[in-house]
This record gives sequence, C-alpha cells and structure tokens, in this order.
Amino acid sequence: MEGTGMDKYFLSLLAVVTILLGCNDKKSTKGIKQDGLLHFSKNILDYTGTPKNVRDRSMLMYSDQGAWFAYGLPPKGTEHGGFSGPFLMTQENGVWASQCLTSLQLTTLNGHKTIDWKNTLVEQKSYSSHLERHFSDSILEVKQTLVFLSGHTAMIKSMVTNMSKEPISLKAHFSGNLFKTGIHLSKEDGILKLASSKSNAMGYVQFLSPKVDLSVLDDHSYMANSEYFDLKPGDSIPILVSQTFIFPEYSWPREQQVILDTDFNALLKARQQEKGHQLSILKDERRQIFSDSSHLRLLAKAQLTLQNNWRIPAGELRYQGLFPSYHYEWFHGFWSWDSWKHAVGLADYAPQLAKDQVRAMFYFQKENGFIVDCVYRDTTIEPHNYRDTKPPLAAWAVAKIVRKHSDTAFVREMYPKLKKYHKWWYADRDHDQDGLCEYGATDGTLIAAKWESGMDNAIRFDDSKIVQNSSSAYSLDQESVDLNAYLYAEKAFLAELAGILQLQEEVQDWEQQAFNLKQRIQEQFFDPNGGWFYDTNLEGNTFINGAGSEGWIPLWAKVATQEQAEAIKIKMMDPTKFFVKVPFQTMSADHPKFDPMNGYWRGPNWLDQAYFGIKGLRNYGYGQEADRATARLLNGGEGILELGAPIHENYHPLTGKGLYAKNFSWSAAHLIMLLTNDK
Repeated sequence: MEGTGMDKYFLSLLAVVTILLGCNDKKSTKGIKQDGLLHFSKNILDYTGTPKNVRDRSMLMYSDQGAWFAYGLPPKGTEHGGFSGPFLMTQENGVWASQCLTSLQLTTLNGHKTIDWKNTLVEQKSYSSHLERHFSDSILEVKQTLVFLSGHTAMIKSMVTNMSKEPISLKAHFSGNLFKTGIHLSKEDGILKLASSKSNAMGYVQFLSPKVDLSVLDDHSYMANSEYFDLKPGDSIPILVSQTFIFPEYSWPREQQVILDTDFNALLKARQQEKGHQLSILKDERRQIFSDSSHLRLLAKAQLTLQNNWRIPAGELRYQGLFPSYHYEWFHGFWSWDSWKHAVGLADYAPQLAKDQVRAMFYFQKENGFIVDCVYRDTTIEPHNYRDTKPPLAAWAVAKIVRKHSDTAFVREMYPKLKKYHKWWYADRDHDQDGLCEYGATDGTLIAAKWESGMDNAIRFDDSKIVQNSSSAYSLDQESVDLNAYLYAEKAFLAELAGILQLQEEVQDWEQQAFNLKQRIQEQFFDPNGGWFYDTNLEGNTFINGAGSEGWIPLWAKVATQEQAEAIKIKMMDPTKFFVKVPFQTMSADHPKFDPMNGYWRGPNWLDQAYFGIKGLRNYGYGQEADRATARLLNGGEGILELGAPIHENYHPLTGKGLYAKNFSWSAAHLIMLLTNDK
C-alpha cells in the first residue's frame, strides 16, 4: 500500500497515544463533564436495536475514527450486559459478527447472578464521542461505556459499584456467540482471535482487567471467567475489554501496545474534547438566521452521520474517506462526486479528512485525466467502475478546503491533477468539438452515460442516444446545461488555485475560457419563453424540455445573467412547481412525468440539488427567498430536525417522507453547507 495515507494514519495514532499514556484505570469516570457543546449530540441518532440475523439493517450503527466496524445499543429488556454487535464492514458488504460479542454477567460466591440486565436498565445514551449504558438496583450499579481508540479498536469499560451496605464478592463472566459468517474463534496467548474465510481482516478481543480464564468452546462461541474480587460498600472496579478488527496492512503488535498503554479515562476525555471542538467550529460558522438550538442539534446530527460513514485506508482504498451510506450494502465504497461534496461539508471542522477524501479518488486518475466513478476496498466483491465518471466538482472541493484552511502545498499537489481532469472533458466528452460538453461513457452503453450525469433516470435522458467520439469515448447526443455550468465554475476555481501558485498566465487563460463559455451557456441553454435553462441537442437549436434541477445550476455557478436568474427564481418559488413542502426537488411538480416514488431522479428532493438551488438564489441577491426555502426544507423533510431520526438519501417533496438509504453522507454534508456561512 502507498505510504502517504497509511503513514499519516500512524503519525496521528502516535500523537493520540502521547495523550492517552499513563495513569492506572481504577479511577472512576464520574465527574467527567461533556466538553464544549457535546451535549447537543446526545441521542441525536437512535442506535437502539439488536440484530436479528447476520444481515439485519433495521437499526442504526455507531462508529468513529474511520473504523470498519460499528455498534448499537440493545433495547430495554435485553438479557445481557454489553453492546450490540459489532457490525463488520471488514467483510462482504457488512455483516453482524454477533448479537453481542462480549456479553457480561456477574455472579456471587454461590454462583447466583447479580444484576438483572433485563429489568434494571436506568438509561442509555449516545454522543458523537461514545456510547453509554447505565444499570442499577439496590446492590449493584453498572455503567458501561464504549469509545473508539482508533480505526482498529473500540474499548469497553464496565464500572461496577457496590451500592449495598455489605461487602460483596463477585466474579465476571464474558461470553459470546457468533453468527455464521465465515468467522472462526481461536485462542492465542490469552487473546480471543477471530479469523474469517471471507476477509483478510483479523479480529482480537482482549480482556484487559481483571484477568480471565478464556475458553473457546467451539468455532463460534467462547467463555471467559475472572477470579473473584471483593467490593466494599461504595467501592468500584473497572472491567475493561478491547475489540480490534484490523487489516494486514496495519501492525497488530503496534496496535496491541497502544491498547495496553491506554488510559480509558484519558481516551474518553480526548474523544469528548475532539467532538466538542468540532461542534464548536460548526456552531461558530452558522448563519445568524439558523442560530437556535434545533439547528445546532442538526449540525451535530450531520457531523455524526459523516462520522459513522468514515473509513480509514484499507485494501484498494489508499486514503481515508466516506461511504455514501454504511446502511445500504451497495454503498460500501467511495464515489467521485459524492467525494467532492463530502469534502466541502468536512472542510470547516475536519480539513485533513476533507483533503484525503479528494486524494482518495485522484489516486485512481488515469494518465489522460479521467477520474473513476467509484472504487471499493475489495474488488472481489465489486469492481471499480471505470465505465463513467461523475460531474466535475473536484476543483470546487479543493478551492473550498483551501479558502478555509490555507495550504499552498495541497494546491500545488492537486492543481496539475485538476487541470488534467478538466481538459479530459473537452478531449473525450465534446463530440462535435464546439467547446460544449456532453455526458457519456467509456464503454458505449447508454446506462453508463446516464450514470455519468449523476442523475440516472432524469426525464431529460428519456430519449437520449449514444454517439462515438473515439475508441473508448462516447457521448450522449445532447449537450447538458448543468455539465457546462459545472465546467464554467471549474474554470473559475482553477483560476483561483492558479493565483495561489502565482501562475498569472494560467489565471488569465482560465478567466478567458470562463468568459467565452459564459456567453455560450447564456445563449444556447436558456429558453426565454419557458424561463428556464434546458439541455439541448448537439446542434444547440432544440431544447430538451421538462424543468428539472439542472436548470438552476447556472445560478450556483454564477454563469446566468441577472435577468435569467430572475426568471429561474420565479419558477423556483412557485408552489405548483418547486416551492413545495420540501422545496427545490429534482423536477417540477406540475410535470406529467413527476413521480417521486417511482423515479430516483424523477421528483425526489436530493439535498445536494436543493443546496445548489438555494446557493444559486443567494448568488443573485435573493437571500430572503433562500432563507425561506431552507427553513421550509428543514421543517418539511421527515425527521430532519427530530431527535433520533436518520438523515435520508432523499425526500418525497410533497409528503416529506424520507426515501431510500438512511445515514446518507452527501445529504449530511449539504445540510452543513445550508446552515453555515459559505466562504
């Protein structure tokens, strides 16, 4: 594996270790306060559930530090002490290893069970920093906390306190049963080892304190029993376990040493401070009109959604980045235009992750400049898709990152790659070489060409056909307004980046190209009779009618005239067209083909497209309309402002129902953009 992404990961891990080394773990976490604004993330997503089978995706899952595994909170009435899972994204496209891999039981000297997990649950809480469970009766109190040490390891502490007036002797018992997933248990140097026939990632469970006698019963179950320990009235003892799932490109001995050197309380405190700091940054960036507590909670939800989809480098993925959604099994990879959007959403509070999300896709750039559509960790499950790319928003992402975090070295690294990608569009996707591009494919298939637009089954492609440009380059027989508006914006961003590098001749060249393209877009794609921007045929003399969200992309790109923007604004704010319950959906509500429940891009509200529309209004001085639309969208979309509800891939524009995948990254990223000041 290339050193860049991996070496950076190890350096950051070592930095964390210096914070976590030290004191012995018999201190109570009692008295540790939630740092900063962390309480706004309390129960903001609902992780409650126990998996019924190996592929159960009915519940949400908590992850952190880019780990390829996640956990849940068992519902009240569950008969074990522990956390649901883990859910492993280390194999296949996500499977549950167990209902509870390290289930805790406590017994007295006579072998009687003590705490009644089923009936003594006081509360359980989730934060962006950790998960908590709290049990209590007249004899014992147990507080369980799960926090991620790294992208490989989660640590679980059960603090047991004697609440009675008498001394008590207890023994701790751990047990676990695996689902049948190809994972087999064994014992190695007192550590529980999990090896899979379907993944090269290894699992390790360490019972850190107190010491236990570990027995593997068969391939799928184990038991671990401690010696008896005594607790005086009011005394507490921590029971500490680590769960690690690590790929072979990382060092297990190194990770094991980090685990042994870690003080749990310091780790928890560090995570609380880290997440509180991130929320503080987002709080300070909020638009004044969205400054109340409900909007801060939404920022916490969006940040946590992105966190749960974060993955460190592994396999074919050479840099860290974000899944579109861990919740949908075919979204366990990185997509190009998703990546550009994720990077912009992350730029304020996680600039290194934002940069690496961009690098993750450019690692696969072809010599001719082409960027692959999507890439995966394990190509035996699903191959990378080289059949198409996605709309050109990479320079936007880089410029947004650099505006917020000045980094000339990053600009110097990315600028030549961005230039190659931009020029590729004109070499391979301009069929008639007239300076206006088309969406297309590398394999000549119509479906791949539609995929390249990112708007697969939009009505504007209903009658599209494929034309060949060269042996491995094909175009649709139409010139798309959004594509050329994106390319106009790319030229402006490339000029900005060239200016940072003091390449004045290139600045002037990009600005001249942008000026020329602006005139072409204004003249060819705007229909003054319909008051909308439309795709056209290759000759540019016939509009492909049907008002869709592509029509306001010129406003986002700042390529429309003020008069054109005014016409677009009027339609956008029309309640029979786009200003519906969840405004600025992908096609006009009065079109006969409008069908949100039967068309991925034939009516649902995608928050990226809604953002482009709202930002477009702001660009042309329609701030009040932009604020009204944002407020309506946030209140209209199912669960967007509600505690516990996930952020969806898209929303029904008329009913507000959340549609398709839950925990969708670009939806979360664009919510951050909508609520914060856009520099």
